[in-house]
Amino acid sequence: MIKKLLLFCFTIGLFSACNLDEDIPDTQVLDSNWSFKSQHETEWKSATVPGNIFTDLLDNQLIEDPFILNNEEQVQWVSDSSWVYQSSFFVDEKTLQRKHHQMIFEGLDTYAKVYLNDSLILRANNAFRTYPVEVQSILKSVNQLRIEFESTRIQEEKEKAKLDYELPEGNRIFTRKAQFQYGWDWGPKLNTSGIWKDILLKSWDDMELEAVYIAQGMITETDAELFVEATITSDVQKDIVLKAQTNDLSFETTIQLNKGTYDYTLPITLNKPKLWWPHNLGDPHLYEFSVQILDGKIIKGKKDIRHGIRTVQLFAQQDSIGQEFYFKVNNVPVFMKGANYIPQNSFQNKVTDQHYENLLTDVVESNMNMLRVWSGGIYENHIFYNLCDEKGILVWQDFMFACAMYPGDEDFLNNVQQEAFDQVIRLRNHPSIALWCGNNENSEGWHRWGWQAGRSESEKEEIWGNYLKVFDSILPYTVDRLTDVNYWESSPKYGRGNPKYKTEGDAHDWWVWHDAKPFEDFEKNVPRFMSEYGFQSYPSIEAINQINQLNTLNLQTDALKSHQKHSRGFQLIDEYMKRDYPDAHSDLDYWYLSQLTQAKGITLGIEAHRRARPYNMGTLYWQLNDCWPVISWSGIDHLGNWKALQYQAKKSFENLLISFELKDNQLKTYVVNDNLNSISGPLFLKILDFSGNELWSTDKSITALENTSSKAHELSLKEMIINLEESVLVASFEGVTSHFYFVKPKDLLLPDFETSVFEIQSVSNGFNITLESPTLQKDVCLLTNTKGKLSDNFFDLLPNEKKVIFFQTDEKEIPKFDIRTLNDVIAIDHSKQEFFKTESE
Repeated sequence: MIKKLLLFCFTIGLFSACNLDEDIPDTQVLDSNWSFKSQHETEWKSATVPGNIFTDLLDNQLIEDPFILNNEEQVQWVSDSSWVYQSSFFVDEKTLQRKHHQMIFEGLDTYAKVYLNDSLILRANNAFRTYPVEVQSILKSVNQLRIEFESTRIQEEKEKAKLDYELPEGNRIFTRKAQFQYGWDWGPKLNTSGIWKDILLKSWDDMELEAVYIAQGMITETDAELFVEATITSDVQKDIVLKAQTNDLSFETTIQLNKGTYDYTLPITLNKPKLWWPHNLGDPHLYEFSVQILDGKIIKGKKDIRHGIRTVQLFAQQDSIGQEFYFKVNNVPVFMKGANYIPQNSFQNKVTDQHYENLLTDVVESNMNMLRVWSGGIYENHIFYNLCDEKGILVWQDFMFACAMYPGDEDFLNNVQQEAFDQVIRLRNHPSIALWCGNNENSEGWHRWGWQAGRSESEKEEIWGNYLKVFDSILPYTVDRLTDVNYWESSPKYGRGNPKYKTEGDAHDWWVWHDAKPFEDFEKNVPRFMSEYGFQSYPSIEAINQINQLNTLNLQTDALKSHQKHSRGFQLIDEYMKRDYPDAHSDLDYWYLSQLTQAKGITLGIEAHRRARPYNMGTLYWQLNDCWPVISWSGIDHLGNWKALQYQAKKSFENLLISFELKDNQLKTYVVNDNLNSISGPLFLKILDFSGNELWSTDKSITALENTSSKAHELSLKEMIINLEESVLVASFEGVTSHFYFVKPKDLLLPDFETSVFEIQSVSNGFNITLESPTLQKDVCLLTNTKGKLSDNFFDLLPNEKKVIFFQTDEKEIPKFDIRTLNDVIAIDHSKQEFFKTESE
């Protein structure tokens, strides 16, 4: 355990330029010259590090791509095998002469024996831990490094045999690695092994700056009190200088090093600090800190830290209703809008920096301000959190325990303790992290999913006691000791079988989907904070064709069926589609309607939650993304294509929202304003028929107060003499427009497609597409084989409205588009005119 030594004397002064020598540690990344083989074979093949056994086998053409066809079934032997990796590396004489040499293994997956020059230096058993190993007595000029990975199955069977009862859910619970790799209802069973993160060789002499933490004290408009906490390991006892610089200011203190590893603190104060805000409320400002330790004029260690000054607090106090659950950022209550995030690929080494940039840019463009990093995946790479810091995206960070009960023996608990310590230390400088949560649905599973059935009282007491050791002791203690972020034991607080579901803490709503309840239940069951709910759809046509390895859409293949991981998935999609939408006449219809169904259901939930603020203060749907091409709950598929859900969620997440509630023939219009300023102006309401004739209209001046939801208008439909099947309500306020239909989509009497103007104009970075129609076109979907991104899709085109869509693409040739509307599906005559007209600058 790291000892604490807090020294609080400091001096402040402008940094004076002087010539400083550096004597900082040498760091070598050991990512080259790797090869691998099966434990029982002799032939070595080239390997990529960081990586994993599946991608190495793929690169050597020893297996077929498990993401396509039904190849996943053919590669299960890989996880049942044991594998060996080896490399050689050179250390120059100057580096070799340094006093200390430490190998740092940032990610070994998972049960591994590590040999350096034939000496066993490490036994690893946790893919989420960082393993530092002193190697000065073994290191040579030319070194051989060998790592033997044992199949997880072998160790899991050993651990399972130690118990006289079975724990839910399967053997994965014994192994500390990404749980989704064992298979999930949206992901494949591809249990990896290998060197999934960097291996470093760090060499230094008498002292090392191991870590820096920028801790926060009192934050006001005039001053920000910060504490630079530096962890230093030293062989010597002497006075040195601890210095921090930011914004041309320099702060420093003289500290007395003791031998060993200690924490030293430099308090600093910044005047008139610029605060970090979620992007939808302000600027996510980041300070650049450079922290150094100096021995005289020699820099002995330095680290650069980006820090955003903000306060984030979870308020979960008892109130007159039950238990509130909301976040304050910089003392302002913030409604959280977003989704649950899973790993972007089953093979983490395939996730590039550009993948992170693209997906998190999509999050901002979708008007989301929070992602929940789900507990069955991984603690993400720093680039994920760095981008969330930069882009102003808050992170609900789960610890990696999902949908199971875990063992509680001493070795397992010690392993978990070190994992938590490593990860909280690694991530605690990121201002985007708003919450640490212990697990996903473990508590709900124990109390509601039948996991207690047939067990003795002593057995139940032991299993639940082990749960409390991890989630009510180890994890909250670690978070509280090492960071200022709040901890939440389990998500959800109560399962949907408990009446407190709607009144206390956060909730997961799976009545819709798993219990086949209607989408309208989202409006009836509004909790204090919705942290999980969802509905499936097919992915993009591009992803389906990739799965099938075909050039034409086909929804009936065995390959596609193998990419539906929920046992009732196809049945539930079909059942919900038939409730709200007309019959499909082709695979294209079916694909299109599945996307509309998902978007309709989830956005109904989003808007019900937002209308209910401040009773409800957050809505995070399941799920943002995919780890492979699959039929799933995602809004963005594995190839980065937006589904109808994502386009509709973008509108439903806008800071200023017009939303509707129809109950007992009373149509209520709400205006939700998440901005930190009030907005005043006229609210316009009109009812049009599908040819554009105005049937009714009104307007009124309203003020949407900051951070509120309020009813702006109420209309009794009993008094309206209109054909509801052929009418649409259009509401507009301060540049925001919203549509409401009075009947289900399948009951709309939509006009046949008559004529449309469709222009494509070349502009910078893509093309502008202009559409216009004399009649309402519902749920317009633009389809193209050209790779790119549409600014909007699956939208309604009002009669005689001219709408311009931007298509961002690197292609220079004018793309060809097809168009699909709900009018096409409903119309008896499915034939339609040519609608293409192109024009380029």
